[in-house]
Amino acid sequence: MATTAPDVKPTGEYHLQRKVGLRGMTLVSLGSIIGSGWLFGALGAATLAGGGGSLLTWLIAAAVLGLLALVHAELGSTYPVSGGTARFPFMAFGGLGGFTGGWMAFIQAVTIAPIEVEASLSHLQAKFPTGFVVYNANGTLAGSGVLWGLLFMAFFTLINTLGVRWLAETNSIAMIWKLLIPTTTIFALLFTSFHSGNFTAGGGFAPYGAHGVLAALAAGVIFAAEGFEQSIQIGGETQNPQRNIPRALLIAMGVGTVFYLLLDFAFVGSLNPVNLVHGWAQPIPGVAKLGPYISLTTQAGLGWLATLLVIDAVVSPGGTGLVYMGTSSRLSYGLGRNGYFPKIISKINSRGVPLISIGICFVIGMLTFLPFPDWFGLVGLITSATVIMYAMAPLALAGLRKQDPDRPRAYRLPAAWLLSPLAFIAANIVVYVSGYSTIFWLEMFIAVGFIIFGLYQVSLPADKRTILDLRSATWLVPWLGALLVLSWLGRYDGNPTRVFGLTLVASQRIGNWWDLLAVAAMSLVIYYWATNTAMTADKVQTAVAEVETEASIELDSHLLT
Repeated sequence: MATTAPDVKPTGEYHLQRKVGLRGMTLVSLGSIIGSGWLFGALGAATLAGGGGSLLTWLIAAAVLGLLALVHAELGSTYPVSGGTARFPFMAFGGLGGFTGGWMAFIQAVTIAPIEVEASLSHLQAKFPTGFVVYNANGTLAGSGVLWGLLFMAFFTLINTLGVRWLAETNSIAMIWKLLIPTTTIFALLFTSFHSGNFTAGGGFAPYGAHGVLAALAAGVIFAAEGFEQSIQIGGETQNPQRNIPRALLIAMGVGTVFYLLLDFAFVGSLNPVNLVHGWAQPIPGVAKLGPYISLTTQAGLGWLATLLVIDAVVSPGGTGLVYMGTSSRLSYGLGRNGYFPKIISKINSRGVPLISIGICFVIGMLTFLPFPDWFGLVGLITSATVIMYAMAPLALAGLRKQDPDRPRAYRLPAAWLLSPLAFIAANIVVYVSGYSTIFWLEMFIAVGFIIFGLYQVSLPADKRTILDLRSATWLVPWLGALLVLSWLGRYDGNPTRVFGLTLVASQRIGNWWDLLAVAAMSLVIYYWATNTAMTADKVQTAVAEVETEASIELDSHLLT
């Protein structure tokens, strides 16, 4: 036994290694919560919800994400495997349901790194408008911008190829800076340029009502505050996951919530009241939108802090991009392990790193730079993809509790009969308020994933294909279809675009509050439909055993070290 190499399976295949403790797990989640969202989220919220209304938006976001984090805490500690959000739906609903959850998780994660890079590049251009021009007039990256993006992405890739311990420690170092600079900004603005009247300026505390407060969720608020699941994604690489995963999730969410509430309070209070006389459409005018906090600190006479913010605009998004490069590779690793794509993408090298998956994520990230717009153009789409991914967790929890009830659970979601369906309702409402055009494009991406998945499966011999478990996924198409229809009937447009000559705008046939009631009713139907059609107990236990085989071997090897 002592001669067995701790980093190699008996078959000679390398595997992931359990090397990350509570500190590293917490900072991995917190590192993705505090990314480029802090630089832009408060501006997006104030524009749509007003000064006081933006505070309500952040509180709602914290409640929704906190509820979903509690669901993930039970799943992650009970089934601690890498790429967890891609694999929990597989355990409960089989091949097709699992692929949908995994595909949405991957699309969300793999596009975060390039978006964080774009946040850095936009701030650099805002600071040096003549010497650092990386954007075309239409908002896409110029050739020089793509080259700079290549350098950022290459750095992320290099760090991730060194192993999960390097990833965690590099992120831990970056977190010191990522917390210090925003915290300094908060208190500097509060004590040098604070106007309490801003919270009721431009038409009152919430001048655009509940509609504006909810619309702001998808304008950068959810995007900014999300990221707690990153400790789930490396669940197969943490020490004592039953204890560390719930603690890491809850600590990261608590710190992130306080951080963003203080940040929004300082942002709104430090705006120039002159810009709010006629409403919140332009709380920060013109080119200053590329670097809102740089503008505010310069206006307050804090030039030294404005300089530090330019540096932070590289470090903070860069740290988040680094984390997401790692976790997106774990998601593609999970997709390969589940048999959705060729298993070669889940191959692990001698450092315990899914090298091929990391390479795939690098290529997709670079392709993202070419056709897509800047940070604001993609934030709604990524938010919806993230929340669809999160929404699969309450369904998986209900199915697994029903069909795998005897499994030890170090953490149990209290009042799951109430909180689990409530989490699913909240997630669907967040997707709905992102707007019809956003949901349309999101479901087009889902369709592309199904096409790729289908073509790969057809290329395999019949006995090698993924078992789809169609009965357990009968709720899937009605769910996605209902979201699309309700978003078209509702009152949220998202970012309207033209497709085949048609402008994607909501018909506004359902009034305020009635639309939310319709989404809630649909959510309950889908929730109980999914719960009652989850795979049978024997199939669930087989799927869990299949996924956990890897984790048990990793744990045995860890005990040998």
